[in-house]
Amino acid sequence: MVFNYIKVAIRNFRRHSLTSFINLTGLAVGLTCCLLILVYILHELSYDRYNQKADRIYRVSRVFNGSGGSVALHLSCVAPPIGPLLKNEFPDIEAVTRLLQEPNLPVRYGDKKFNETQSFMADENFPKIFDLDMVEGDAAALKDPYMVLLSETEAHKYFGNEDPVGKAIRVDDHFDVKVAGVYKSFPSNAHMHPELLLSFSTLNNPQIYGEVGLRTNWGNNAFSTYFLVPPHYPIEKIQAQLPAFLDKRMPAGYYGGVHPSSMTSLELMKLTDIHLHSHLDDELEENGDINKVYIFGAIALFILLIACINYMNLATARSSIRAREIGIRKTIGALRKELIFQFLSESVAITVLAMLISLILTALMLPYMSNISGRVLSMRAMGSPTVWVPLALLPFFVGVLSGLYPALFLSSFRPVLVLKGIFKAGGADISFRKALVVLQFSISIVLIICTAVVFQQVKYIHNKPLGYDKDHLVVLRYQSDLDGKFDAFRNQLLSDTKVLDATVSSRIPTGRLLDEQGISVDRGGTLQPVNADLKYVTVDDHFLPTYGMAMTEGRNFSRNYGSDSTNFLINETALSALGWKTPSEALGKDIKYSAIRGKIIGVMKDIHFESLHERITPIILLYFGAHGHMGGRITIRVSGKDIPGAIGHIADTWKQFLPDKAFDYTFMDDNFDKLYKAETNQEAIFTLFSGIAIVIACLGLLGLSAFAISQRVKEIGIRRVLGAGTASIMQLISVDFLKLVGIAACIAFPVAWYAMYKWLESFAYRTYLHWWVFLAAGITALVVAFVTISALVIKAAATNPVKNLRSE
Repeated sequence: MVFNYIKVAIRNFRRHSLTSFINLTGLAVGLTCCLLILVYILHELSYDRYNQKADRIYRVSRVFNGSGGSVALHLSCVAPPIGPLLKNEFPDIEAVTRLLQEPNLPVRYGDKKFNETQSFMADENFPKIFDLDMVEGDAAALKDPYMVLLSETEAHKYFGNEDPVGKAIRVDDHFDVKVAGVYKSFPSNAHMHPELLLSFSTLNNPQIYGEVGLRTNWGNNAFSTYFLVPPHYPIEKIQAQLPAFLDKRMPAGYYGGVHPSSMTSLELMKLTDIHLHSHLDDELEENGDINKVYIFGAIALFILLIACINYMNLATARSSIRAREIGIRKTIGALRKELIFQFLSESVAITVLAMLISLILTALMLPYMSNISGRVLSMRAMGSPTVWVPLALLPFFVGVLSGLYPALFLSSFRPVLVLKGIFKAGGADISFRKALVVLQFSISIVLIICTAVVFQQVKYIHNKPLGYDKDHLVVLRYQSDLDGKFDAFRNQLLSDTKVLDATVSSRIPTGRLLDEQGISVDRGGTLQPVNADLKYVTVDDHFLPTYGMAMTEGRNFSRNYGSDSTNFLINETALSALGWKTPSEALGKDIKYSAIRGKIIGVMKDIHFESLHERITPIILLYFGAHGHMGGRITIRVSGKDIPGAIGHIADTWKQFLPDKAFDYTFMDDNFDKLYKAETNQEAIFTLFSGIAIVIACLGLLGLSAFAISQRVKEIGIRRVLGAGTASIMQLISVDFLKLVGIAACIAFPVAWYAMYKWLESFAYRTYLHWWVFLAAGITALVVAFVTISALVIKAAATNPVKNLRSE
């Protein structure tokens, strides 16, 4: 009987090639989408799990409370004393490691010069906590000062085929470090990717940081701190004691006599949770998002469901074709369970074939999926038995899911009625098929709307006025060697007409605002503390004109006023935060910010300094020379007429002033685009899978309409003989299907509205959910459905009616 089942299945496949092709194609495409998304999800869930002790490693982060007790800042890094003090305070902690990222470290070997962005100071406990796969050398060398471990990529970059161990490289043009070993680069699914690991003990040099500072500096929260606990350790035990730990260990009077735990707190997060659950203000790298995993997982299931619906619809629609076969089998003694097994085996066989095709398609599509997702995806992600075993069972699950209803339905036929030729599918069957079509198109319309809204938000982001001109801005990292020489450097830049202006600032737009101090404002002749969180940026007098920022009232910093070294500019949001209604109220007022006392000389218009995910922050600008060294970034505005020539001039000027430093630059608009890379990738993925969903749904509609037309060819012939035109016949056939699409749109609209409303909530500044987007999505689905069935209807209507009526 098994051989007979196979032979009958092959005959049915060949005899009804169109519906069989639609079933196979729909399932193969649906499974391909599932596999592509599965690889992506597995990659996201695998972050940092390559570490053998991953489930025992925790990261310490620090929260700063602002005015009113709200969170003003949450940093993934903490102050340097916290790590060793935690080890002393909690004996259950097995080991603690600290890392200090050096995001722009000039490194030189011979004539090779690079600015390293992935360099870290790491202590001797780093290899005890994190897996460090050494190629050569010894990781234990991190305990000694002036030692460095290089990744294989870095070792080859500096030394080529030479053996790097024992050789010295120059760091920051201040000291040499010896290469003690080479390790394999961290995998792509790591939340950090250090390429150079410099020994942490090098920081003990007073000219670099100082051993005393590492023990006492509670203000420099730049140290990533991780610790290791025993297996199955209840981490809540440590978390509950952290407020008391801060009150005990922080210096008395650090917060003016207030308990430190009321102003700041420490949070613990498991290493394996960082990538998908941590979105702090200073992550080492951009993390993923667990919500995106949920969204893409739902899309995969929806697309697979659409493909399964195709199979159920077409199998039940063809019931009358196989009715006599079932009647004969029952007459000669076939039991219902045997018929169910036959139809389920056919369904599973088609699904297994579809699975084989989908594996090939997945391998071909994976590079494209990697590109649009921004991840390095590989089929190796499915190599674990916990993945490939369920994956091997998936065709059987999908086959049973898609074939169960048709099997139960077909096996229920009464042979006496079937063999008399009076069998007719019941109303319940037709209603169920219609419900499945509605579900298919509901999912498709939801995906179309989601794609349109994501596209609108990305467009809104790129078109929204930012308060500054981001075009034609070149950004360089400031080097301390320019201290005292920046004016000469700037003048040399401006000697070429292709360079319009240049400025230096501690931070630049598209970055995060992390620096904050307490503020007091003149109230009735005395300075009174204000509960306002103002983030500061130190700038020179060319910052505003270089960026094209506008003043609301007052003036910019000027070298013609010596008092400007202690004066301030604020933005409009800061004006409101400090309790003033108009700029004129603020101008000339005395304030004290940190230890600097001066006057407000100007109010600048608000700008979107950070991404549009964040609300505009109250900002206060300080003039360089009053608040530390010259700092962070150089921004140069160039003419748009000859950008390569301008870059060449900037490079020549750099080499003239900084001959030992590598020349690296970025464009401000590129930095801006990186802020919204996740949204751009999401738009591409939604576009891809919503397109696939509508194609699969239309394949099912094509099969159903083809079957419906084949069942009504004689009716169409009679209508043609009686004078009906092609248009009336098209209306007769298509109106039933188009009604289903209309119902699907009514169901999809509220679902899509809710989903996109929640997604847009993650943006402080966002587009509206326009009604016409929903209408356009519904019309699009109707048009696509109509086009899908119209070709078949026109062909049927154009057929000679005599041919269709000849057998009567």
